[in-house]
Amino acid sequence: MKLKSKLKQFLFEDDRPFHNCHASTVVSFPNGDLLVAYFAGSLEGAPDVAIWCSKRTNGVWSTPYKVADEEGLVHWNPVLFRKRDGQVVLHYKVGKPIPEWYTRVIVSDDEGETWSEPCELVPGDRVGGRGPVKNKLIELHDGSWLAPASLERGGWNVFADLSYDQGATWTMSELAPIVRSTDGVPAEVKAKHLVRGAGLIQPTVWESEPGKVHMLTRSTSGFIFRSDSADSGRTWSTCYKTYLPNNNSGIDLAKMDDGTLVLAYNPVGMYKGPRMPLMLSYSTDNGETWEELLALEGEYTTYKLPIEPGEFSYPAVIADGSRIYVTYTWKRQRIVCWSFELEA
Repeated sequence: MKLKSKLKQFLFEDDRPFHNCHASTVVSFPNGDLLVAYFAGSLEGAPDVAIWCSKRTNGVWSTPYKVADEEGLVHWNPVLFRKRDGQVVLHYKVGKPIPEWYTRVIVSDDEGETWSEPCELVPGDRVGGRGPVKNKLIELHDGSWLAPASLERGGWNVFADLSYDQGATWTMSELAPIVRSTDGVPAEVKAKHLVRGAGLIQPTVWESEPGKVHMLTRSTSGFIFRSDSADSGRTWSTCYKTYLPNNNSGIDLAKMDDGTLVLAYNPVGMYKGPRMPLMLSYSTDNGETWEELLALEGEYTTYKLPIEPGEFSYPAVIADGSRIYVTYTWKRQRIVCWSFELEA
């Protein structure tokens, strides 16, 4: 896999209308335009934090504009999805503290220019937050939607939210089983499955063939964990450790038309290591092995931490034909968008 072309852009400069921004999400349109959403305000978790958007038209980014801001509610983690009919759906969390947040949804029929009034994703869901938690939902081979989801009440847990009617109603899958204790656990199971600390959250998902779905997850164990489903996400295998490092920060991946997976992550194996550098890697064997493609930010070697200060985190990755788009947080001050064209 080689980079045929690449372009790095900031969505906005220092004249942004907020102090702090984070947790971007991106969709593309048939004409090549992009729409990116993120939360922004004075500081993450503050009452003035709202959901904002920036749109790239003919290669030029618009001035940031606010799309969701309910008074008295903290806003978090937007997730964009473009339906086959062109309608854009935006899910996001509201409320504080995080274990008790819940999910709002709004839609746009004009590619993000205007939006509907917010409504609850799952009526009555007021604790934990159903639906996508950070990363994009995907449409499965049978036309159903699968949203990668997690809960942060007590121990952290991952699951999938499934919709069989284009997002009108949702069905929660079983939680992906997690091994949390060493009591009575054989050494080989402990080495492969044991999750230390709070647990696993914020999965990113893909379907390798009809009905077979997989997730990689953020963890508090120093590595990215994985779980697999053979029934379109209704049940999941016991979560197991990959060899990819994770510093308890967000990850995301996209599956290209030829099956290649492209993953963005911080390659740091610490419980709370620096959210830098930010690496783009790819897999041609359904995520069994990975090859580094590009350091998006910072420098990385096997034996020493990066020397460049800053935070480069919470990537979002989408695939559009031979093109890959990656957005992420840049020092909590800006959002970056990379555009790549790849060739085998």
